[in-house]
Amino acid sequence: MNQRRVLVTGAGGFLGCAVSRRLAAEGFSVIAHGRTSHSLEPLSAQGISVAPWDLQSASGAEILPTLGQLGAVVHCAGLSSNWGKRAAFQSANVDATQSLIAQLLRFSGTPHFIYVSSSSLYFEPRDRLGVTEDQKLPAPINDYAWSKRAAEDIVRATGGLPATVVRPRGIYGHGDVALLPRLLRAVGRGPLPLFRGGRAVIDLTHVDDVAAAILAILRSPSEAGGKTYNVSGGEPIPVREIVEQAAARIGLDVRWRPVPWPVARFAIRGLEWWHKAFRPTVEPYVTEYSAALMAFSQTLDIGAIAKDAGWRPAISFAEGLERTFNPRPDRTKL
Repeated sequence: MNQRRVLVTGAGGFLGCAVSRRLAAEGFSVIAHGRTSHSLEPLSAQGISVAPWDLQSASGAEILPTLGQLGAVVHCAGLSSNWGKRAAFQSANVDATQSLIAQLLRFSGTPHFIYVSSSSLYFEPRDRLGVTEDQKLPAPINDYAWSKRAAEDIVRATGGLPATVVRPRGIYGHGDVALLPRLLRAVGRGPLPLFRGGRAVIDLTHVDDVAAAILAILRSPSEAGGKTYNVSGGEPIPVREIVEQAAARIGLDVRWRPVPWPVARFAIRGLEWWHKAFRPTVEPYVTEYSAALMAFSQTLDIGAIAKDAGWRPAISFAEGLERTFNPRPDRTKL
């Protein structure tokens, strides 16, 4: 088994692409997976091997045997959204993970399997600071969180597969189409609601820090096997400051309007009900989860990965914003 031969799934996406580039820069033999050849063209142009196939189809049984023995798999692929049908999350996040593991055990032995989960598993509408990996998980806040938890259960239940689960917190960076872009679109629509006096603080994570954390786990397989790790920037910042600093980068002024959380929650639940009844495929401009992220504090304890793998975040939010809005093409390492 070639320990430095790594398959990265979802490499056509934001995180998977960053992980593929970082590992390749560190000398790993990376095979970048994506659903289409087109999504993998930027990596292929950099000399990284690509393997396009749909994890939800049977084609993996044809492609995986051609990849040779793998030392590790970093499973970044999945459907990430605040909105959608449970069946779609089931298919993309649960069934696809189960299928990939079954195929790996059949064709690639027992590579170190790193599953990229989500910190949304911890979320509930109350302040939670310094959340550790061993704290009891609340009921899933939405179907996305439910699917990531179900996939985690499958990973842990697979006998003979050395596995590590990673729960990153609020990933952002150049190429992100979700976190900061969503906030900035909301700024452009008008005044933002200011919940609970703007007291909420959160810790975001630059995508390069997540890639570095995964690299550290790959370099510490004996310590990390069978573990679950939080990953974050380790810098609690008021949500209000995050929005205002990001908006300033593109010349937007942020307007705030105090709104009582119970009133907002009641109205948002009504909006979600209407969409589910009449426009189920269209995401509301605000969901209870997205609003609650601005109303309640949540930070993660990252002591476990620091202890076992020697990883600590290296990118401050100020530096992360600079990398996001003024990227340099020569950045391949921290």
